[in-house]
Amino acid sequence: MNRNKAVVFAYHTVGVECLTTLLSHGFDVPLVLTHEDSPSENIWFKSVRDLCCERQIPFITPSDLSDPEVIRRIEEIAPDYLFSFYYRFMIPSNILQLASVCALNMHGSLLPKYRGRVPINWAVLHGETKTGATLHVMEDKPDAGDIVNQKSVPILPDETAYDVFNKVAEIAKIALEEVIPDLLQGEFPRRPNRLQEGSYFGGRQPDDGRINWDQSAQDVYNLVRAVAPPYPGAFTEIANVRYIVTKAMLASPPFRQTTPLLGLQVIDNRIYGFCGDGRAILIIQLIGDDKEVIPSDLQQILLNATKE
Repeated sequence: MNRNKAVVFAYHTVGVECLTTLLSHGFDVPLVLTHEDSPSENIWFKSVRDLCCERQIPFITPSDLSDPEVIRRIEEIAPDYLFSFYYRFMIPSNILQLASVCALNMHGSLLPKYRGRVPINWAVLHGETKTGATLHVMEDKPDAGDIVNQKSVPILPDETAYDVFNKVAEIAKIALEEVIPDLLQGEFPRRPNRLQEGSYFGGRQPDDGRINWDQSAQDVYNLVRAVAPPYPGAFTEIANVRYIVTKAMLASPPFRQTTPLLGLQVIDNRIYGFCGDGRAILIIQLIGDDKEVIPSDLQQILLNATKE
């Protein structure tokens, strides 16, 4: 008997890619739950809503999964599977139990590492050299269920979180696709998700992008990479004005500071950020007041700040 009826909770590019993969392999998806886009968020990713409209798939955007009407609709469908692909709400246990075979989630890390929110940004921030996508069984505890399939991608030294996210979105499709033949038979591989070997991370806010120049140049550069656009960006402040470092690289050969001054400086008509280990990052693009700041402008800004 084919076990191909699924209710899908999905958002973002990974939601689009994985939902498309299910549809292309014969899954019957009578309902998708997604989110309304927030007007305060930079929407740079693919739209699950648009995909549903294009494919004529019924969808809803509930703000509360405990709504009895939401539960009733899923009960009436009697799904074999529930899938969660970058859906932003925790799915309560009384809904997880409505899947006759299993409820599965796609997480953007190599579990058990980087359980929780924005795992790709955290991995880049911590200087990881690889990450990936993990399809796992959903439980009440986030990202804690058995691992069904897992695929990895490298994080190159100068890649931003956006670069890595695009690679993870592609590998997530493969991680799902590899187990679809088993899923259609109501079976799938699983192995323990050893939580003691990983850690949990919370969400990040725009103010978490504030640069601490006392840190090493590598740590500052990792922050720049982790929150570079389309994310809000790493920033510093001069005279209460926020300056966002949108593009940078480690100064090479290693540029060492001969004075104790940390932070932004202009040397040889280039902008550098000097760090606590005496090394620097070369800043390729700096944005202040929504416009690019060139070295001569920054030199004047720094001069004026010393006079205040």
